[in-house]
Amino acid sequence: MKQSLIDKNLLFVTGKGGVGKTTVATALAWLAAQNGKKVLIAETYARGDLAKAFEVPETPYSGKKINENIVGMTLDTEASLREYLKLFFHVPVVGRIGPLARAFDFLASAAPGVKEILSIGKFTWEVKAKNYDLVIVDAPPTGHIIGHLCAPQAINELVKVGPVRSQTQWMIDILSDPSKTSVVVVTTAEEMPVNETLELIAKLESQTTVDLGAIIVNQVLPELFNSKEEEVFDKISDENAINEVKKNFDLDITSVVEAAKLAVGLRRQRAKHLQYLTSQLVSSIEVLYLPYHFDAFYGLKRINAVCKDLSEELM
Repeated sequence: MKQSLIDKNLLFVTGKGGVGKTTVATALAWLAAQNGKKVLIAETYARGDLAKAFEVPETPYSGKKINENIVGMTLDTEASLREYLKLFFHVPVVGRIGPLARAFDFLASAAPGVKEILSIGKFTWEVKAKNYDLVIVDAPPTGHIIGHLCAPQAINELVKVGPVRSQTQWMIDILSDPSKTSVVVVTTAEEMPVNETLELIAKLESQTTVDLGAIIVNQVLPELFNSKEEEVFDKISDENAINEVKKNFDLDITSVVEAAKLAVGLRRQRAKHLQYLTSQLVSSIEVLYLPYHFDAFYGLKRINAVCKDLSEELM
């Protein structure tokens, strides 16, 4: 039986912008917490998405307690560098480290993986230290996630000896262990997100050693009408039929018919993209489906709704 996503130690949730990866990441954290897991959820870009989702003022690098089982944080390069120096080189950095951070940025522009190693190092360290049962990363989008996942290996190849190399090795070990670490790719049944998802899967396999835990198809449209009902809409959609209804029942059904045809058309179009996605995947890849929520709700209410959907798919 395949290990459940929430039984892993480290999950990177990625996807094309706009597909709902933050929503899925927070819902996964909520579900894990409901099952008694102690969870750290981290935002890689300081946009405040986690704070909005959990309805809290902010999620600083030091962490913000969301509830009894969830801590939220936002990655900060300088704070991460400060922590790295303290943990591994026992350097008691006091005050701001602006000049050192600028030197680090200069080095990062010349050597691949140097800057990304701070984020990957932070997350893998939390796993190594066993501070949490599960670390969930609201990761960079599909176009940038590979560079982060490859960072330890890039540094490992760049630095042949010394403490830095030994530190990247345990990161690689954690990232390469499918019982501990997985990538979750969030997509929607649309052309561009599907294509980016397939491209990412190919890169994960060819360029990294990180496990693909699942594909989560978000915002799946329901089938509102069966085939017989669609036939009825086709029959009454021409102008003569609409005028006949208007004359006999004093009712203009034009907007209703157009809305029905639009709903059917959108679902059929997305079904084609979804069919293409699944046809390109090997059978061992788990695909989960989350329904489209027509209610305009946000924050904890939305997290709870998506959490319930995830629970039905995972449990």
